[in-house]
Amino acid sequence: MADHIIADIATLEARYGTPGHASLVKVADHLTPLYAKWIFASRFCVVSTVGADGTDGSPRGDDGPVVQALDRHTLLLPDWRGNNRMDTLRNIVADGRISLMFMVPQSNNVIRVNGAAHVSIDPALLGRFARKGHEPRSVVVIKIAEIYSQCARALLRAGLWSGEGAADLPSVGALLAEQEAGFDGARYDQEWDARAAKTMW
Repeated sequence: MADHIIADIATLEARYGTPGHASLVKVADHLTPLYAKWIFASRFCVVSTVGADGTDGSPRGDDGPVVQALDRHTLLLPDWRGNNRMDTLRNIVADGRISLMFMVPQSNNVIRVNGAAHVSIDPALLGRFARKGHEPRSVVVIKIAEIYSQCARALLRAGLWSGEGAADLPSVGALLAEQEAGFDGARYDQEWDARAAKTMW
């Protein structure tokens, strides 16, 4: 089995060959007008971070643009209500490296941002996101190192926006009950919608 592991970059590059021209010229180091137009159409992104305990991927969503721009080199991501595990925030405080994948329904393209982040509680930044009497408890400030579009093949292969879903997925309550004996998963599921509606912001 070990004989089949690629353990050096030269071997990896020999197997895959050289990247296409478009995949190299697409990279920018700041928010261009067209990349900005795309990102601000996105209400959902996946945030990836790394810390002492490993990596983390976290979905982030909003009812409008999921991020704002502070300037051409800086994005602002509000931290709205969640489960208080703070996996993403802990990693950012410890390390700062961050990647984001922005998606827009019905588009098979993904825009990716890599950079460095810190967690801010600056009142001026929190106030930018005020709504319905609430502000986020913190804002993730992201300095853009690179921004680029992702090949559409992955979403095309998955048929992500086809409207076809899995028929019998377990509920979150069922997943929790699987992890803890005696957990009332049915009650958790029954109460979830009302609880979420009251704690969205």
